[in-house]
Amino acid sequence: MKVYRVGGAVRDELLGLPVKDQDYVVVGTTPEEMVRLGYRPVGKDFPVFLHPETHEQYALARTERKIARGYRGFAVYASPEVTLQEDLARRDLTINAIARNEAGTMIDPFGGIADLQAGILRHIGPAFVEDPVRVLRVARFAARFGFQVAPETMALMKEIVHSGETDALVPERVWQEIAHGLMEQHPSRMFHVLRECGALARILPEVDVLFGVPQPAHAHPEIDTGIHVMMVIDYAASQQYPLEVRFAGLMHDLGKGTTPPDQWPRHIGHEARSVELVMNLCERIRVPKDIRDLALLVARFHGDVHRALELRPATIANLLQAIDAYRKKARFKTFLQACASDFHGRPGFADKPYPQKAHLSSALQAAAGVDAGAIALQLNQSHAGEADLPMRINRQVYAARVERISALLSNP
Repeated sequence: MKVYRVGGAVRDELLGLPVKDQDYVVVGTTPEEMVRLGYRPVGKDFPVFLHPETHEQYALARTERKIARGYRGFAVYASPEVTLQEDLARRDLTINAIARNEAGTMIDPFGGIADLQAGILRHIGPAFVEDPVRVLRVARFAARFGFQVAPETMALMKEIVHSGETDALVPERVWQEIAHGLMEQHPSRMFHVLRECGALARILPEVDVLFGVPQPAHAHPEIDTGIHVMMVIDYAASQQYPLEVRFAGLMHDLGKGTTPPDQWPRHIGHEARSVELVMNLCERIRVPKDIRDLALLVARFHGDVHRALELRPATIANLLQAIDAYRKKARFKTFLQACASDFHGRPGFADKPYPQKAHLSSALQAAAGVDAGAIALQLNQSHAGEADLPMRINRQVYAARVERISALLSNP
């Protein structure tokens, strides 16, 4: 029985990055022997065990054979006869196929260390085309490390897309990889790689069509809507904003992709069109409800937020009510972060002030000071039993909030 540290732990250590999870491959033993030694089996599709003390994962060396479409269509073979090199050969990229033995010696049969040093994402062998998830993973690694995709690997990624294998990806896995990619340091790189190999048009066609769609030059120096969206998500990443903010940034301008070309570069009513597109996309790839809801709000109202300094007190009160800011203050914070990312995601705008964010935050704080309970109690005493009592309460609470916002704007 021989144990090797493998995969991301070895790769990240060589790159000088923090190592989060340690994974090990065990060669020359059986599941029964692992259990006898105290390891706890947890693998469903292949033999994986948790160390009895550290609880780190130890997988038996295995090979895989493609038997059906999709990333789940593999038959797995694990036995004491499977070698370390055979196990490493089934992995996706050379940089993920480096191992270190218990003495600290590196085993690098596919040149992964050289590719790490050169900043190259390169596949190991022709079996790369058998797993469509690898298209997403390569794009995600490009966003994480800033590496270039080897031309021969890009050619295989295009082959995977052309064969229709990416269409067999389950929605939950697509969302999982997109979410991971958005949380990388430069998420735009993921989408550029997906677009280059043709996968973006198959997985997120609503985003793919944004490239080449012009916008008014006075507001968008970058002109291209797709480029703008990429700058928005990169800005959100630079601020370390959470996933829901980055996804909302990716989604906020989808409606511009449906503007008839004869109306370019204007996009009248794109916010309403964006809402429908975001809803359909989120349903298709199973986006979690809270993340979807923020994306819908940003798509619908980001234009209003950009005009916040020009809005009347009643309009601001309506906006706060529409996005449920009084009850969901944490979501309101991420809502403003996404709108700010939209503003800053343009050439020369990264360091410009965005007073709308503080303006609306102050308006919410002022309006939230209204004691709705006290108003309801007072009206209950004077109009008890009247059919329109709930409407009276809502009107008076609304009027009090508008008055608070108006006072704030008069004495900022």
